[in-house]
Amino acid sequence: MKNLLYAQSGGVTAVINASAAAVIEAARASGQVGHVLAARHGLVGVLDEALLDTSMLSADDLARLARTPGGAFGSCRFDLPEPEDDAAPYDRLFQVLAAHEVGYLLYNGGNGSMHTVAQIAGEAARRGVPLVTVGVPKTVDNDIEGTDCCPGFGSAGKYVATAMLEAGMDLRAMASRVGRVFVMEVMGRNAGWLAAATALARRGGDDPPHIVLMPEVPIDRARLLAEVERTVARIGYCAIAVSEGISWEGGERVMEQHVDAKGYVQLGGAGQTIARLLSAELGYKHHWAIPDYLQRAAGHLVSATDFEQAHAVGSAAVEYALAGRDAMMPAIRRVSDAPYRWDIVPVPAAEVGNRERLVPAHFIRDDGLHVTPAAIDWLRPLVAGELPVHFDGGVPDWRQFELPRLASRLAG
Repeated sequence: MKNLLYAQSGGVTAVINASAAAVIEAARASGQVGHVLAARHGLVGVLDEALLDTSMLSADDLARLARTPGGAFGSCRFDLPEPEDDAAPYDRLFQVLAAHEVGYLLYNGGNGSMHTVAQIAGEAARRGVPLVTVGVPKTVDNDIEGTDCCPGFGSAGKYVATAMLEAGMDLRAMASRVGRVFVMEVMGRNAGWLAAATALARRGGDDPPHIVLMPEVPIDRARLLAEVERTVARIGYCAIAVSEGISWEGGERVMEQHVDAKGYVQLGGAGQTIARLLSAELGYKHHWAIPDYLQRAAGHLVSATDFEQAHAVGSAAVEYALAGRDAMMPAIRRVSDAPYRWDIVPVPAAEVGNRERLVPAHFIRDDGLHVTPAAIDWLRPLVAGELPVHFDGGVPDWRQFELPRLASRLAG
């Protein structure tokens, strides 16, 4: 029997290991897979022949793995070139897979990783390599096309909404004669889904966030300043959610940190820029916060819906692989809103790879400063439900999984 290789890619999430555990469980239960291997640090690990043996993981280990945040096997940010531009990485990739008798490759990542799935599947078919490649979706950015939502987003959304709710309680207590502005910057790159999720903190008209700034709508400075001033005049403070990829009306990003040699733009600092602008223009005391890794690593605040969906796409990916459904991605399909129901359907990886799913216009208020009730209705079931957390010494008892690396079978 052929072996199955699982690898993680891109920014990890609070539930990516639920997908990993599901892959291992489903592959073992199928009776059609020899060994379940994992790559150390994603595709980089495959090319380095840094492969791990998961056979030592017990059923209890897998249950613990599923509830552990972060990427247990290590992730990476790595893009394959197009085969016609550079065939060498593909030569090495297929050599490693052949040496370890891998017939199924499952790649757990975002829209860039789905493009990688399509690339590998296409080149394997062209070369006549007997390999089935399946994408397993995940991203806190929620920007993969073809799926109703992305595993990882619901838990990150739950975290940022909770953070906004609790920060709002602090602000309300401290608001007195001096106007205050608080800005929280969340992830999302070019999509405002996480910023929109902070609106789940609201219970009444004066509850934070009072403004939500998303990349889909350029910022009108005058409109922003006027809304902040009105809010502070009414309740004494203003809380704002900012997506890291927001831009001014002219198209210039509010803030970028760094552009690497491959053109990847690292975002960050937009919240600080907005907070300082409001302080300089309006004279208010200002604070800002950047949850950064915290929003995607909060295993203590996982959405039960998100966990279930992450597990489901992992199981479905194995099912697709064993059925020979090459270059596919198990996607979440919303069947009904109330009650919320969903199922899993196959979507070609080539149709979603490197495409970004943005917040639709009907989810954004006409003034561009908040979300609509339709967005709230869509978001709410994704953050629903909680999972029990085992604590040890007052902190969550997350386990580190150190697996043996397989002996190299190739030179170099």
